Amino acid sequence: MTRILVTGGAGFIGSHVVDAFVAAGHAVAVLDNLSTGKMENLNPAARFYRADLRDAEAVAAIVAAEQPEVICHQAALANVRHSVADPAGYALVNVIGTLHLLQAARQVGCVQRFLFASSGGAIYGEPEELPAGETCPPRPLDPYGVSKLACEHYLYSYRHTAGLEYVALRYANVYGPRQDPFGEAGVVAIFARAMLEGRPVTINGDGCQTRDFVYVGDVARANVLALTRGTGVYNIGTGQATDIQTIFRKLARLTDYRRPPQHGPCKPGEARHNYLDARKAAAELSWRAEVDLDEGLARTAGSLVALTPGSSPAGGRRVVARPLGRP
Repeated sequence: MTRILVTGGAGFIGSHVVDAFVAAGHAVAVLDNLSTGKMENLNPAARFYRADLRDAEAVAAIVAAEQPEVICHQAALANVRHSVADPAGYALVNVIGTLHLLQAARQVGCVQRFLFASSGGAIYGEPEELPAGETCPPRPLDPYGVSKLACEHYLYSYRHTAGLEYVALRYANVYGPRQDPFGEAGVVAIFARAMLEGRPVTINGDGCQTRDFVYVGDVARANVLALTRGTGVYNIGTGQATDIQTIFRKLARLTDYRRPPQHGPCKPGEARHNYLDARKAAAELSWRAEVDLDEGLARTAGSLVALTPGSSPAGGRRVVARPLGRP
């Protein structure tokens, strides 16, 4: 059993990571300020601390109290367009907040490993090669991507100055149950919720832009494997490019949605194509994506049915999805 502190453990991805750690028999504590996380996402087996990463004293006190062997850092501001409007705010939370954790880890001396949720979508920008491998030059187009890349550099530095081993997992476009369908990120959740409510669905641009959609349960499993395997940076994706029009069509079939999509303007600074080469994760972490897109979309749409008042797919057809509970 490993003592693990998970930041952002009440959020979308973080709560799934906590569930996976608990299921594997580890002792888990969660640090979350609940700005986007929700208490209903929190695993009841995890101890909870409500705190903000910008508060260095609070972070140090929590790390000292928990004496974790592993810190799994999932918390971040993660909206690309918001980061363009508030680059300093993103640097303060994502970079300085990470430094507060690293300094606390250095001070207590018991932290052996630091797992970091990085971004394979934002760090590569418009990738020089596709699928983008870990050696692809990082060229982030927005302050969010810059903040994630800066944290990776700090992790490398702390490995050499403090002996802190780390694994940075560069996630592709993560989707699945508990994703916020009301924000600007998370196209799968946004589309599915709108379809279940019978509202118009807007595709930004022509919908031919491609992304690598990886299911959240697979991402959580990568974190479990990284507890004992690997060092450095790893892409966590499927290696498959899927365009947004395809996501619309698949979700429309699942929910029996009959309306055509609307089209809005392209989002400024958005990469046209991005999908990841995850062969390094397969070789060194023994990780591969296991949930295919059709199954993952069905699980996601199924989870939203219970959350959508009065929702049932048009025509009364049920969404076919595996019972979810806590995957």
